[in-house]
Amino acid sequence: MISYLINKYNVPGPRYTSYPTVPYWDNECFSKKKWFENIKIQFDRTNTLQGISLYIHLPYCEQLCTFCGCHKRITIRHEVESPYIKAVLKEWDLYCRLLIDKPIIKEIHLGGGTPTFFSPENLKTLIEGILSKAEKAKEYEFSFEGHPHNTTKNHLETLYELGFRRVSFGVQDYNPDIQKAIHRNQKFHDVAKVTLWAKEIGYTSISHDIIFGLPFQEEKHIIDTIEKTKSLSPDRLAFYSYAHVPWIKGNGQRGFNDEDVPKDEAKRKLYETGKKLLEEKGYLEIGMDHFSLKSDSLYKAMNSGELHRNFMGYTSSKTGVMIGLGVSSISDCWTAFAQNEKDIDQYFHHLENNEIPVVKGHILNREDLIIRQHILNLICNFKTNLNNADSIIDFPAIFDNLKEMEKDGLISIHNNQIVINKKGKAFVRNICMAFDMRLQRNKPERTLFSMTI
Repeated sequence: MISYLINKYNVPGPRYTSYPTVPYWDNECFSKKKWFENIKIQFDRTNTLQGISLYIHLPYCEQLCTFCGCHKRITIRHEVESPYIKAVLKEWDLYCRLLIDKPIIKEIHLGGGTPTFFSPENLKTLIEGILSKAEKAKEYEFSFEGHPHNTTKNHLETLYELGFRRVSFGVQDYNPDIQKAIHRNQKFHDVAKVTLWAKEIGYTSISHDIIFGLPFQEEKHIIDTIEKTKSLSPDRLAFYSYAHVPWIKGNGQRGFNDEDVPKDEAKRKLYETGKKLLEEKGYLEIGMDHFSLKSDSLYKAMNSGELHRNFMGYTSSKTGVMIGLGVSSISDCWTAFAQNEKDIDQYFHHLENNEIPVVKGHILNREDLIIRQHILNLICNFKTNLNNADSIIDFPAIFDNLKEMEKDGLISIHNNQIVINKKGKAFVRNICMAFDMRLQRNKPERTLFSMTI
């Protein structure tokens, strides 16, 4: 039965880090003026009640990992650090002038690229510069992504002193042949060292990222990686599907042949093996692609119905405004999205001209807002209720889309409530696609997304 379902539902589909998804943003109707109007309204409504979130993109890496789909620049020249941080702080200053009232920061996340490419001293300059124009919320949560190769004890201590309590380390897979294929050579000792340092220093949530579906990956590799991971007892895990999209990312994902990548049922078996092993070791499934111990804040947020998801991933905090700083970063004020310039030189050029470097985005209409909430309900709570639906939505069409999934046992529908069953959790992206009006009206002429399974 599982083979039948995989063959049936393994189609290209979005990962729903946003709705509408980026390929369906209406850039023609978007403008900086509209973005500024929307973010100011939402900031004024929510800043004192919820605080805001900041995502800061630090794009530099010393080497290219061929599994990566992030916007990055490869260099070993560390003199790029200081000019980039000055640019990010200038962007923050421009936002602070726009918003007028002092921001109250609930969340900061440093992503990349490789945040720990930057020296501890420069990261301290960055965070202190951000906080000099803001207040910290009472229960703030600061997190960063650390590369096991270049995260030093000084990095961990410096960021801890600045208020960071969450750190995630990219593991991917411990097998040397797989590491060679994805150009991510790191020994278990490297990950163990930084994980134990973080525990010793006092970090309260340590996460490891693991990827299934990598080239040459077999069931035994997943088992070995998870066994090693469990020995370090991280608080949470991201267990991601490798998105093989070389037609989008170009040569960055051509370090191996297409036939080296497990597909369909073979790939899904890697996930099911990993999921079973994680659950046996006390890690419970949280939304899509995430697992945590019962003691972690993600699990507690899921149980209380407060789990949220944005461009930073799953979070136990919900804010009305997320400002993305740095090249390619995406901002979100619920009613609008905005993305920064992706080219670093052009990013600098905007800031030299005292311009917030937003170059594209989307203003959500009524339909978008309703669909967005339903998709968020599904990927955070595995259920949503259509009883109080707005008449602008073509819900009969959505129910028609869901009928086949109900027949296949992926979902249950009762009194207009859609609940994703245990079998259906593997197909959350497909279920969300049934609600995706923009995808259904505008079928792409070419593949824009990775496979859902």
